[in-house]
Amino acid sequence: MPLAALINTLKAIQNQKKYVVLRLINKKMKSAKYFLIFLIFTCTQFAVAQYTEVINSNRPGVSQSAFAVGPNVIQFEAGPYIFKEEHTPLNYDVSGFGVDFAARYGLLFEELELNIQGNYQNDTKTFNASGMDQKRGNFKNLTIGAKYMVYDPYRKSAEEKPNLYSWKANHQFKWKSLIPAVAIYAGANFDTEDNPYTAPGIEGFSPKVALISQNNFSGGWVFVINLIKDRIGTDQSDFQYILTLTHSFNPKWAVFGETQGIKSDFYADNLFRFGGAYLWSKNFQLDTALTFNTKDTPSVFGVNFGMSYRLDFHQDKEIDNGNSAQDELRLQERRIQKKKETDFN
Repeated sequence: MPLAALINTLKAIQNQKKYVVLRLINKKMKSAKYFLIFLIFTCTQFAVAQYTEVINSNRPGVSQSAFAVGPNVIQFEAGPYIFKEEHTPLNYDVSGFGVDFAARYGLLFEELELNIQGNYQNDTKTFNASGMDQKRGNFKNLTIGAKYMVYDPYRKSAEEKPNLYSWKANHQFKWKSLIPAVAIYAGANFDTEDNPYTAPGIEGFSPKVALISQNNFSGGWVFVINLIKDRIGTDQSDFQYILTLTHSFNPKWAVFGETQGIKSDFYADNLFRFGGAYLWSKNFQLDTALTFNTKDTPSVFGVNFGMSYRLDFHQDKEIDNGNSAQDELRLQERRIQKKKETDFN
């Protein structure tokens, strides 16, 4: 065989081998990518960013998550509720309706969020002994504030990759998940004069602060703690704690349980909430919950239905640094890892 023909034959064989290898690599890369996406949506362990691909709502509970909504994201959360209270010792009943609402905006940094939160209620207080009714209506609370994440243990997890060959390895308990993300909140309440839902003499602005922690456990479990000091420096300076546990069964459905303790000279209570949420689309969530307590001074029972919707103008920063195709693939994998299943808190 002539040397030139031999060389051409060897080149053809080499090119054919390269083609076969490239096809195998491409096939495995696609399989790994799809499996990776499946893992992300079934395991919240890999949630590492403030901004998430799907809406991250605080509803249907009343606690705040440690994570912000992300820069240039505007989010609305609201829900009407009905309730009934019965105060046995004082022999009166209260029944009515109201609405909880919040508007959240991610400003400048991944960690920073501005928000306004409120609760407007309209009810009738009936004094059973006399049969007299008292119509009431006002804001139970109206607060504007800012939340900032000071510590994010999941950020360092961005370099970690899920085990593509072991479901058990991805869902087993990890001790480092006990280290929570931590955020701080500071805001100002505004109370109107002669508000029937506040202590006498409470009006104008008063400070509110909160310490927030959040643990994202494997298997779709999220645990949030809020420690709150409200209306600081007034005759109704409340201390509150809120503990919220959420479990996601799949990317669409989640349930939660919550306990809220309130302590002040004006009012004290221990409230319990149970409910669920459904992710209609990546920017829209529906939810419902029951609220009750275990005392009769007064007893409380309420039902709420709500929704959360976001306007997503977030854009990832793109830097042309001359990365190779392999580097770009790794970058895409990291972005996929940053997709987070919604925390319903």
